[in-house]
Amino acid sequence: MSRLIALLTACLLALVLASCGGDDGGDETAATATPTAEATAEETPAGADEFLPEGCENVEKPAPKEDGTLEEPKEELDKAKTYVATVSTTCGDFEITLDAERAPITGGSFKYLADEKFFDGLTFHRIVADFVIQGGDPLGAGTGGSGYSVVEEPPSDLKYTKGIVAMAKTADEAPGTSGSQFFVVTGAGAEQLPPEYALVGEVTKGMEVAEKIGSIPAGPDGAPAAAVVINSVTVSES
Repeated sequence: MSRLIALLTACLLALVLASCGGDDGGDETAATATPTAEATAEETPAGADEFLPEGCENVEKPAPKEDGTLEEPKEELDKAKTYVATVSTTCGDFEITLDAERAPITGGSFKYLADEKFFDGLTFHRIVADFVIQGGDPLGAGTGGSGYSVVEEPPSDLKYTKGIVAMAKTADEAPGTSGSQFFVVTGAGAEQLPPEYALVGEVTKGMEVAEKIGSIPAGPDGAPAAAVVINSVTVSES
């Protein structure tokens, strides 16, 4: 079952970003965003230096991992605490302040995955310019996940503005359903998304790194022309 983020543009065209984070696979829906370079991921080896912004390491795309088999976590974030997830990538680091107040269940799941080192060695497998960067798939193609899902309906007034971090879901799943795939909003294009994607938090440091990743050329399906690897995700609390 493919996870997707759908956006109705001003021209009433659907911009669809496919992904998956559940237990079963499915066909992906290609994004209609125009590639920023003629080469696609299939035509250009991952890690191609000419497509990498300054400050990014030239690395090969890692081999797919097995789908996750983790049990559903019971942990919820403590609303009295502050949780900061540091996402270390081959293009630099950025920090996400988890929204313990409005998303304790989703944030608890994200922390659990980070504590289990689930994200380590995965990639940002989909990039759509001025929209989002998306990662968290062990298969690296948008069809894998953690082996479980949690549900926490996002705030009804949630707007996916630049810097917001949320979770992908399948089209037939309830609002707020999430597995392991997450996205970082990098442009105004996501502001029209309906509040159906579970809130994780917001980038509070290093947004320029997320934007740098978002500037890497990608094919029509969002597959980047060069690999960006998540070295680690660690969550601190205070």
